[in-house]
Amino acid sequence: MSAATTRHIQADATATIARHIVVSGRVQGVGYRPFVYRIASEFEITGSVYNGGGKVHIHAEGAAAAVDRLQAALIDRAPPLARPAIESRVDTEFTGLLDFTIRPSGASAEADVHIPPDLFTCDECVAELNNPNERRYRYPFINCTQCGPRYTIIAATPYDRPNTSMNDFPLCAACQREYDNPHDRRFHAQPLACPDCGPSLEYIDGELRIEQTEEALTATVNAIRRGAIVAVKGVGGYHLMCDAGNDEAVRRLRQRKHRPHKPLAVMFPIDGEDGLAAVRQAVEPTATEAQCIADPARPIVLVAKRPDFPLAKTLAPGLTELGVFLPYSPLHHVLLQDFGQPVVATSGNVSGEPVITDRSEAINRLDAIADAFLHHDRPIVRPADDAVVRVIANSYQSLRPGRGSAPAERELPAKIETPTIAVGGHMKNTVALAWDRRVVMSPHIGDLDSPRSILVFQQVATDLQNLYNVSATRIVCDLHPGYASTRWAKHQPLPVLTAQHHRAHASALYGEHAGAGTWLVFAWDGVGYGDDATLWGGEGFIGQPGDWRRATSFRPFNLVGGDRAAREPWRSAAALAWAAGHDWLPPVDDAALAAKAWQKNINTLSSSAAGRLFDAAAAFVLKRQFASFEGQGPMELESMADDRAKPVSLPMSTDADGVLRADWQALLPILTDDDRPMHERAATFHISMAQVVVDQALSLRDEHNFATVGLTGGVFQNRKLTELVTDRLMTLGFDVRLHRDIPANDGGLCFGQIIETMATDRQ
Repeated sequence: MSAATTRHIQADATATIARHIVVSGRVQGVGYRPFVYRIASEFEITGSVYNGGGKVHIHAEGAAAAVDRLQAALIDRAPPLARPAIESRVDTEFTGLLDFTIRPSGASAEADVHIPPDLFTCDECVAELNNPNERRYRYPFINCTQCGPRYTIIAATPYDRPNTSMNDFPLCAACQREYDNPHDRRFHAQPLACPDCGPSLEYIDGELRIEQTEEALTATVNAIRRGAIVAVKGVGGYHLMCDAGNDEAVRRLRQRKHRPHKPLAVMFPIDGEDGLAAVRQAVEPTATEAQCIADPARPIVLVAKRPDFPLAKTLAPGLTELGVFLPYSPLHHVLLQDFGQPVVATSGNVSGEPVITDRSEAINRLDAIADAFLHHDRPIVRPADDAVVRVIANSYQSLRPGRGSAPAERELPAKIETPTIAVGGHMKNTVALAWDRRVVMSPHIGDLDSPRSILVFQQVATDLQNLYNVSATRIVCDLHPGYASTRWAKHQPLPVLTAQHHRAHASALYGEHAGAGTWLVFAWDGVGYGDDATLWGGEGFIGQPGDWRRATSFRPFNLVGGDRAAREPWRSAAALAWAAGHDWLPPVDDAALAAKAWQKNINTLSSSAAGRLFDAAAAFVLKRQFASFEGQGPMELESMADDRAKPVSLPMSTDADGVLRADWQALLPILTDDDRPMHERAATFHISMAQVVVDQALSLRDEHNFATVGLTGGVFQNRKLTELVTDRLMTLGFDVRLHRDIPANDGGLCFGQIIETMATDRQ
């Protein structure tokens, strides 16, 4: 390189320029503007930064090399919770500004809004929380730009304090100085508060009322210590808390909540070098599970119990796993530090409904369950239950999107034709809003079986559109005419499209992996309305979104009692036994009447659901005739199964529609053989069902020339089944795809409905 060339480059690098940079993505509520201010000062850049239309606009003036470094740092050194992208950069007129300022937020008719989820308490705030010399020592609402509530306090956008539920808490002089100081980590932290100006706690136990925060904390810990159940208002709703080591307290909680068997989640104090020492005293997390527990989303993670499990035996009866999680709010940190032991922290709700957020509603609806209440006065704008994950095939799977992980945003494979809202299914409902190349999924809402669930569902559907400034011009819903979400959709003044349940499952998996070409996707669940008005649920589809052809299934069987089969597994077992010609009657009152109805084909529905086969196996093997929660029998069956079994080969035949069907009847002799150990029969069932997937995939591979096999639907949340299938398919050279962030269960349907609809648009 010549000397002249070198001098030219140096001259260009030192020349003063002006550049307008627009940064999009998740840059709201994560401390992005003060970050820009600090790096601008570091690089001696003058100009300004402001929020406008959900994006960050930067006017930078300085040496060309310095402006280039700032532009690179906007991505490379972004705050950990930000997800920025440079949308545009245009050199503009140099005006000779003397300093760098943060300007007030601007408005835009087409806002590019990105709503952050509620964030766990950062290490700096935890250190401050535990420091007696700090003014926020033990303050249960400490936060900064890198942590604290977001989604649950935002009433409108842009995300500024007047548009949050903190608007009723004017800042004191000390907090205002932090809020106004660009060099402070609390600069424009919208939930900012301290004991002098922020929310406070109130403890109520009968006639006893304690309105001082520190005394309320002490009273709560003492109540839990003596065996009481306390309803504690958190970030996204109330938790019902009690001592996880107190069998009697757990028993009373189950009795009062009418939840006899469904597992209860346990929150552990942070302890030890990696924070998981207390967790490891009760469960045995793998390395991947440990990462999930410590993840910033702080989900509930299902982990194997230790053989010497030290907590109440009734936390997860009949199961080998426990749902564990760590404190994620400052209130949790203080409570768990003071109590020093794990606590049950289950959703404060009526089972299946969204978590309760309102004080008066909590008092009215939880009074028969809780002995005492710990309230706070920061309003929760919308509920967000805790997220749940399970590690399967050494990778996490989301079972329930929630606080910390939702609202979840994804990029679409192409621009959607028109803004669309997808309303999911009936169980584990979530809602998705799609426009341009974006789709946003709501947190878990719940089962739409009650008026309150439907009200929250409607609120979320409206909220998403209001928060993102997008008005949907059409709705997509499930094909099932009886789903509450479908009925709601058809009463709206918008065009309505439908997506078949299992094709939506398949499209959700395909869309999550940005699939290409032909896949074979197995969609196994408990029930879904099929094209022929029968109950599908053991299906395999060849193709891709918009062009899924039903290729595999199971031999259909007639269920008597319709939807009751989900909570009465004996009905599925009876359907198989009667279809196979056996005079089998379970020891239940309705069995003889059901048998007559079945014989006369009264109130029966044809089903091919794999989930119902798992229910039947649980009824045969474990005598689980009734289930107190969805999936109880199959979960217990999975826990019972060991690894020592050989598969039973199920005959295959192709029906008149070209669907390859597996015949389950060959399993009945083993399932009903009470002389065989239960763990052996459970294992045989699992490996035989896994072999069905393998055999059907092999039968179709040569004809259809696919390499990728996907597993979706609630049945494939069964780790034993899924890992058996995955190992065998990978050995045979298949590329196997499982869910991660999109739930395999019905919580992922709304995303699949969007992907399926987009594909149909292009046809």
